[in-house]
Amino acid sequence: MKDSNFLKEHNAKSLWHPMAHPADSLANPPTIITGASGVRISDVDGHEVIDAVGGLWNVNLGFSCQPVKDAIAAQLDVLPYYSTFRGTSNDQVIQLAEVLKDFFAADGLTRAFFTSGGSDSVETALRLARQYHKIRGEAGRTKFLSLKKGYHGTHMGGASVNGNANFRTQYEPLLPGCYHIPAPYTYRNPFHESDPAKLAQLCLQALEDEIAFQGAGTIAAFIMEPILGAGGVIPPHESFMPGVREICSKHGILLIADEVITAFGRTGSWTGSRHWGVQPDFMCTAKAITNGYFPFGAVMIADAVVEVFEQDKTGRAAIGHGYTYSGHPVGAAAALACLKETLRLNVAENAAARGQELHQGLLALQEKHTLIGDVRGGHGLMCAMELVADRASKSPIDKQTTATLQEVTYQNGAMVRVSGPNIILSPPLVLTAQDVQGILSALDAGFSAVR
Repeated sequence: MKDSNFLKEHNAKSLWHPMAHPADSLANPPTIITGASGVRISDVDGHEVIDAVGGLWNVNLGFSCQPVKDAIAAQLDVLPYYSTFRGTSNDQVIQLAEVLKDFFAADGLTRAFFTSGGSDSVETALRLARQYHKIRGEAGRTKFLSLKKGYHGTHMGGASVNGNANFRTQYEPLLPGCYHIPAPYTYRNPFHESDPAKLAQLCLQALEDEIAFQGAGTIAAFIMEPILGAGGVIPPHESFMPGVREICSKHGILLIADEVITAFGRTGSWTGSRHWGVQPDFMCTAKAITNGYFPFGAVMIADAVVEVFEQDKTGRAAIGHGYTYSGHPVGAAAALACLKETLRLNVAENAAARGQELHQGLLALQEKHTLIGDVRGGHGLMCAMELVADRASKSPIDKQTTATLQEVTYQNGAMVRVSGPNIILSPPLVLTAQDVQGILSALDAGFSAVR
């Protein structure tokens, strides 16, 4: 391996980083990670810290999950690749589909369409939603509704239903027919409502109003994250997602649950939809399905949708969509091993317990540090702190302060993620109580350095 000075000097001279200005990467070289073990990562300078980001919400089992590594290596020796396009399949993907059918039975989802990742899964769900209505003779249902602050990946469809301008404005015009309603974001919302239950009802009414304005017969689907992730970890009131389900069902609108982050235990339940007691029509998954060790995803599909496709006599149900790596045998083998280990370790239970500890610790930090305007969490290992320059006015923090905070926190033992004014925490689900204290201690040092 090249020495650390070479890597630091040449990083941005030969590659562009996602979600970053190329000039910024040149001026501020990134942290170069060269190793990982358990829930810890180490950089090119040998500094080791707890990874409170969990890779990117996806390394639920940590970096030392040997069964998944072994499954990948073994499958490479047997069948490193073959297509699942019409006419061929492979043994691993068939077995995986059966395992997923059992895993998602409580969510009412019985078929899988495999993808290469989360953005692919969202794109697939959007396309299949439109096709579903065409099969049923309602070709006019082409529009999509979603939440402001929601995040649904980077493909053209996903960017169009994204509710954050940062992922939209430089790529417009995007897909027409995509509309957004206010998110149940208690700390900041256009209704100035601080009661979560009342806010949920106001947002549900906004959904009803938008459906009435657009015309229910023009809308294909509503897509939402059960807990908004990249938008700042925004958990809705428990009444919100059930209310969305009821409204969608009433108007013949499909509900797409974007669970690229929340599926497989992150919320303290096995899925985010199950966390709120809702059965969606489609569920988008990826990330933790292989623990981040192989690019892979799956869209899970409900029985009512399956029936329309599989009983079609018109020919409109032929799926003209897919990816070269859909159902990749190595990815499927990795997912099989990952799901077995996920269930064996019961990571959802640990996520719930450690998540409560982390949330309570962040609330204690809020009492101590005035830069913390809001703390969000309490649903598994998904937490965030929204930083403000002034609590009374909720004026946003400056970027230099958050950058310094992140760096000092890292030097004191924890990698955290900065997203706008938010510090987002999504550590592996195998985190221990001692690891939680390590993250809190590092954050305390970071806040102490910038107050």
